[in-house]
Amino acid sequence: MPARQPFSGLAATERGGHGRLVLIYLIRHAHALDGADDNVRPLSGKGRKQIRQVGGFFRGNGLLATKEFWHSPLVRARDTAKRLAARLGGGVKLVEVNGLRPEDDPAVMAKRLKAVRRSVAVVGHEPHLSALASLLVAGQAQPPLFVVRKGAVVCLERTRGRWVLRWQVEPDLL
Repeated sequence: MPARQPFSGLAATERGGHGRLVLIYLIRHAHALDGADDNVRPLSGKGRKQIRQVGGFFRGNGLLATKEFWHSPLVRARDTAKRLAARLGGGVKLVEVNGLRPEDDPAVMAKRLKAVRRSVAVVGHEPHLSALASLLVAGQAQPPLFVVRKGAVVCLERTRGRWVLRWQVEPDLL
């Protein structure tokens, strides 16, 4: 009788390099202060609290498992990525990438994510993230099928060449 393989619960899941599960964590920046220059708006006290809640939740359960955070060039997205990565610990790499601004075409990021062979967190903005999630899951960005609130994390899993929703967590639910 052949040796039994351990149950992973992921039989139909597409894996990246070295047999790893490929997950995309779409994260909307936490609450930010108002300001005239949208590019430099920092996180508010409420936003920092949201990150502490979400980061503590994921640090305790290990569900947000990535070593790389991509973020838009806007200050609130960079700060969200930096603070969340720090809460998770373990030497997470922060990478500023183009294609994550609120007005950017989600098809650009969808194409880039299609080539990803490892799990990655993507920190951005609305309406871009809802359109991106909809495009990945349903093949069209509009109408959006997702609502990504401030500080929320949407986890998508690549299965048989398609992206499917695995879970979604919002700070107000914690």
